[in-house]
Amino acid sequence: MQADNVYQENKSALGTIFRALRYRNFRLFFVGQSISLVGTWIQYTAMGWLVYRLTHSAFMLGVVGFASQIPSFLLSAFAGVMVDRWNRHRMLIITQVLSMIQAFILAFLTLQGYIAVWHIILLGVFIGCVNAVDVPNRQTFIIDMVERKENLGNAIALNSFMFNVAKLIGPSIAGLLIAFVGEGFCFLINGMSFFFVIGSLLFMRIKKHKKRENAHLLTGLKEGFAYAFGFAPIRFLLMLLAVMSLMGMSSMVLMPLFVHDFLRGGPGTLGFLLACGGVGALVATVYLASRKDVLTMGNSIPGSALIFALGIIGFALSRSVYLSAVLLFICGFGSMVNMASSNTILQTIVEDDKRGRVMSIYTMAFIGMAPLGSLLAGILASKIGAPNAVIMGGLTCIIAAVLFAGKVPLLKQHVQVFYDKIGVVSKSSCIEV
Repeated sequence: MQADNVYQENKSALGTIFRALRYRNFRLFFVGQSISLVGTWIQYTAMGWLVYRLTHSAFMLGVVGFASQIPSFLLSAFAGVMVDRWNRHRMLIITQVLSMIQAFILAFLTLQGYIAVWHIILLGVFIGCVNAVDVPNRQTFIIDMVERKENLGNAIALNSFMFNVAKLIGPSIAGLLIAFVGEGFCFLINGMSFFFVIGSLLFMRIKKHKKRENAHLLTGLKEGFAYAFGFAPIRFLLMLLAVMSLMGMSSMVLMPLFVHDFLRGGPGTLGFLLACGGVGALVATVYLASRKDVLTMGNSIPGSALIFALGIIGFALSRSVYLSAVLLFICGFGSMVNMASSNTILQTIVEDDKRGRVMSIYTMAFIGMAPLGSLLAGILASKIGAPNAVIMGGLTCIIAAVLFAGKVPLLKQHVQVFYDKIGVVSKSSCIEV
């Protein structure tokens, strides 16, 4: 009898963690995207190693990161207007096809021995333009796959879960592939992985939505920014994400340099360390997915930012592979709790007709600031050394986390009023933001 009770409790716990998979469309997306993301992380790891092998330059690592991410900063806001107007399902299919083409071109150039850094930069700009549309669209598309809003937080956590399972598996596979067959096969595998996510999208049955108003592009853009930055909870969340991306997460572009110059490792070590960050983030997503009340997620935002900042400072000072692995685990946990909690709160409090524009600004803050940070990290590393550059970024994130924590009482008031208005929680509920 006791064993049966334990089994039922475990079954109930799993049902809570994976409850968004009850929706057919989300199940299809979850499987297809999980496979594709493994390929994406294989390519990401191989590309960083290839650039450093060709140039042995921290600055060029920053340039390549800048080239692939700056389009998100420049174009995401315009993409958000399109996401709020156009068919999100069709847009997602198109962006996945274009991403597949980029991977196959990169594979061909590398396997034929034609690859040069300028090819990587040009293809990085191309995929950056694709991602400027794909990321806010994919984030917004989650609500089209999950019918009940109370399960939105769980779906976002599971979306992060599959991203981090891929981050765990992909770099490890990449390390082995680079060592035995080279970077070109990594890019080829990524190209083939897109067949799965494209297939899952084609098998979906998405309900038709009412045609959205087609106001002038600049009018829609202005309306989106006014809405996002006029509401204090959205404004402060976006500002913290922007600082963490600019000064903290972008320092990861220097990982190949740390592995090669300070930890005396090779591609296998790089894959191992990236996987440790993935394990930390994976643990964070399981923790977030198990929480039934999305409203308590915001309480952990400043704390998780502080954990991440302390982790990257420790990593910058470490000269041990195993200590670096532990610190990257901490970084992965802190960054994922911060990002996923912010995402969930934003998607819960935003009005549906402005969701695409707000998530595009979220993309600008979280991903779009990264290229500026990658370029800044590369410049600082070449001037004051990579460890000092990363430490400077970590200290800036600590300051931002402390400032955000001081805004928590104000955010509680704003979000409580909003949730009472839309009826997500009862007035007796206690919101921790």
